[in-house]
Amino acid sequence: MVPDTLGLAEIPLTVAVGNASSVGSESLIWINNKTETHRIGQMDDSTWLLGNINQTGYFRVNYDLANWKLLIQQLHNNPEGVPLQLIGYLPEEPSFLPWHSASRALYQLDKLLDRTDEYSLFSDYVLKQVAARYHRMGWPTNVPGSEGNVLQASYQTEELQRELIMLACSFGNKQCHRQAVTYISDWISSNKNRIPPNIRDIVYCTGVSLMDEDVWEFIWMKFHSTSAVSEKKILLEALTCSDNTFLLNRLLNLSLTSDLVPEQDVIDVIIHVGRNPQGRNLAWKYFREKWDILNARYGEALFMNSKLIGGVTEFLNTEKELNEVNTNKYISLRSYLQLKDFIQANNLGAGPAMPRSLEIVEGNVRWHRLHRRHFFQWLRKSPNSNLG
Repeated sequence: MVPDTLGLAEIPLTVAVGNASSVGSESLIWINNKTETHRIGQMDDSTWLLGNINQTGYFRVNYDLANWKLLIQQLHNNPEGVPLQLIGYLPEEPSFLPWHSASRALYQLDKLLDRTDEYSLFSDYVLKQVAARYHRMGWPTNVPGSEGNVLQASYQTEELQRELIMLACSFGNKQCHRQAVTYISDWISSNKNRIPPNIRDIVYCTGVSLMDEDVWEFIWMKFHSTSAVSEKKILLEALTCSDNTFLLNRLLNLSLTSDLVPEQDVIDVIIHVGRNPQGRNLAWKYFREKWDILNARYGEALFMNSKLIGGVTEFLNTEKELNEVNTNKYISLRSYLQLKDFIQANNLGAGPAMPRSLEIVEGNVRWHRLHRRHFFQWLRKSPNSNLG
């Protein structure tokens, strides 16, 4: 908000218009008074208006009845089209908050899609939106081999740069991967950590996921040797990023059966392994097999118990999942009912955690049934889907 000379605030409002066949690009208007009028392009009886795109403003937007009906009709006819076409304007977006809002939605979709056969359609689409702004913003100015400090940027610029690096590395940008590997290799060879502090979590995780077992052992060693609590947390989470299921299993077992991982961090290890697509089934299986031990250790701490239940189940989403109790296979569509049976059979006194976890998983499965096919159809038709 920008205060004017009278002490009132100017409110930035992002808007877009569209109809059944297309969505226009986003525009920005400034609201200076309690009541005012703005002309927004050509609109007719079939054109809707959407305000506060990606919820970048901390306020609600209301519409007249006709506009609400058009928006509802649009969402019924093409639920994926509106948000994805709006995301298509991101390459031109220079501000942090729209990117931050969009990235939350993209990670939610990623959680639903990352084990599907057509996942590359989605990841390529995201990379296409991210590439130009990511390359324009670059990385913090110190690089391996440089003894200079990171140049200070404004908070918003620094956060946007971090957001873009995280998106680029998470969805497979090769230059982002090379830069992360370069940082890790420099750290190992020089024993000097020149990785900018505000992106260490991204670099550590990316390096562990791409590099060999020696890098995992290096991060494990650093986890034990550092005394900084915040750094230990980042290093421990990085260990869960490996694509090597043997190492993920090893970490799960060490966390619960030894004193090498602090007791208060055990639940975080299980949850973060579950967030890794390569570790999702491992964490879900481990959760069930070790439930008696986990419940004995954390059962009285309802917050920890709820955190574990929610964290280990939130990524379960396929029609083969959640109907499993004692086997090591994917689970079938009875899904959330079997999870409910497991929780009730084991007397999980976790308050609202049980119905909440069931609700989330049921919603994930429902999304796949109702929207997945249409979503990928939209991606195939979108002019922004091809990387070129």
